[in-house]
Amino acid sequence: IFEHPAGGYKKIFETVEELSEPVPATVTGRIPSFLKGSLLRLGPGLFEVGDEPFYHLFDGQALMHKFDFKNGQVTYFNKYVKTDAYVRAITEKRVVITEFGTFAYPDPCKNIFSRFFTYFKGVEVTDNCLVNVYPIGEDYYAVTETNYITKVNTDTLDTLKKVDLCNYVNINGVTAHPHIERDGTVFNIGNCMGKGASLAYNVVRIPPTQKDKSDPIEKSKVVVQFPSAERFKPSYVHSFGMSENYFVFVETPVKINLLKFLSAWSIRGSNYMDCFESNEVLGTLFHIARKDIGGGQGEYIDHKFRAAPINLFHHINTYEDNGFIVADVCTWKGFEFVYNYLWLANLRSNWEEVKKAAMMAPQPEVRRYVIPLDIHREEQGKNLICLPYTTATAVMRTDGTIWLEPEVLFSGPRQAFEFPQINYEKHGGKNYSYAYALGLNHFIPDRIIKLNVKTKETWVWQEPDSYPSEPLFVQTPDGVDEDDGVLLTVVVSPGAQKSGYMLILNAKDMSEIARAEVDCPIPVTFHGMYKK
Repeated sequence: IFEHPAGGYKKIFETVEELSEPVPATVTGRIPSFLKGSLLRLGPGLFEVGDEPFYHLFDGQALMHKFDFKNGQVTYFNKYVKTDAYVRAITEKRVVITEFGTFAYPDPCKNIFSRFFTYFKGVEVTDNCLVNVYPIGEDYYAVTETNYITKVNTDTLDTLKKVDLCNYVNINGVTAHPHIERDGTVFNIGNCMGKGASLAYNVVRIPPTQKDKSDPIEKSKVVVQFPSAERFKPSYVHSFGMSENYFVFVETPVKINLLKFLSAWSIRGSNYMDCFESNEVLGTLFHIARKDIGGGQGEYIDHKFRAAPINLFHHINTYEDNGFIVADVCTWKGFEFVYNYLWLANLRSNWEEVKKAAMMAPQPEVRRYVIPLDIHREEQGKNLICLPYTTATAVMRTDGTIWLEPEVLFSGPRQAFEFPQINYEKHGGKNYSYAYALGLNHFIPDRIIKLNVKTKETWVWQEPDSYPSEPLFVQTPDGVDEDDGVLLTVVVSPGAQKSGYMLILNAKDMSEIARAEVDCPIPVTFHGMYKK
């Protein structure tokens, strides 16, 4: 386990200027010939406006990064996404739109009357798309977790248009983690107003590229609705699971207090973070639904699956096996919200302070939950799981609820296996063996981990004072094995001559194949994609 007393990780939370043109990278090793596309990444790049800071990891303005592969050569380019949040901030030299953890104060130039009217118009929701980028039809969208997604040109990195999903479907926002089927169909989830003025969660389906070249978003439909355990307090949902025939939605005890959210926040000076609270008694609810019972409609299966309280941001993979759904997830134990530990002030602290803070936080663990599909009332008290390879259990209680206990796949004190990726093209929603992830050491990203979910064997890549990002798997074109391919990750090494590089690892044994170094600083990135 590495220590980081020099605090080099602070560099990944510093503002950078966008590039005016792509810069060539210096390649060491040999770039595999099948890499001919682009690695696209999203993250924050502007951490203050004038003398006003952004306070939370998820507040900095969206910077889009691109590494292009061509004939064994690599170039790097980046550009700020020209969202309303960004353009208005730059124009007015202040934070104009409230972000996740940063409140935008009213315009000091406005008088009390115009401020009063602005308040009644309601809160302006941010379009700061710093989390991920994914395709819908033939278009690409940079996204966050609100109702706004931003269409971008992945060649020039130009910003094309802001799209409000509320115009097409009943949703308050959607996650930055859709599931995308082989044909390009997109599924996503978000909370919504359900029946009788209570909250619910809708799964939305966006069809693939249309023959008539019309925008698939216009044909978005809700396929299934999950109920909310608390009427006015939906759980925070960051991702969901999808197997070949089922959706898995995990309702955690981290709640959004909608009344707080809707009432006084634009006057009181609060932000999104202030609207989260933890329900200390609810525990975790697992919900399942059939994906398609005909006519493109799904169906909620009304069984109450319960488990101990966890935070869950990323599903790794979900598959069906002999009447069971296997759900592999990255969890954090307990009900306290992990985002409380992601304030920039925490992450920019000295190493000893960083470690001290992480000691207090929920502990990370990779878990496998197994959900039985065939349930009979009379089987109370006995374990319903009979898959030979897992110790996960599901036990029917006297009240008819089914208690899930997970199998632990990976666990290390304050060592998280996070931002997980798999060979999604071949094994998404299917039985699989390997997961790849970014290793967080007391919340600081300092290694890449491969995990065999069947044997629990792990492989690690790490170097001193090097801070990688989510590893993306790219399959070797003629590859046979699940792990025939490479991992692409963007590494920041503040002490080195060139401060950032794109690293290519052999997914089989995590050995280095090549790296492409650039001279410009690269801040933290969250998610992205390899575009062929």
